[in-house]
Amino acid sequence: MMGVKQEIFPKVVGKQVYGNLYNCDENTLKNIEDLKRIVTNAAKIGNMTLLDIKAWKIGEGASVVAIILESHITIHTWPEYDFATVDVYSCGPHSDPKKAFMYIVEELKAKRYIMNEADRSSDF
Repeated sequence: MMGVKQEIFPKVVGKQVYGNLYNCDENTLKNIEDLKRIVTNAAKIGNMTLLDIKAWKIGEGASVVAIILESHITIHTWPEYDFATVDVYSCGPHSDPKKAFMYIVEELKAKRYIMNEADRSSDF
């Protein structure tokens, strides 16, 4: 009997860090160019490869979506409440979404934040 070749699939590493930021700097939350710069730097700090950034002004606030090779980074802002939500999701063991998230917290000058982490890894 011939041996059956078993395919070995690599482990998929998925790390997600997301949360709410409170008492942020209102002017930064309104400024799309600042938010794009922050997301660009967050990708670098998290060792991620930035592919594209899209940003929209929504009322006083903004939504910024960065597509990274490893997945995405998003910031949604409500300046009237000094509030933002942030999501950093990255696949691959080389990236550090927590570092990227904390950089965003610092840049938005959040006085308080709630950070959640999810392991989105899978073995095949």
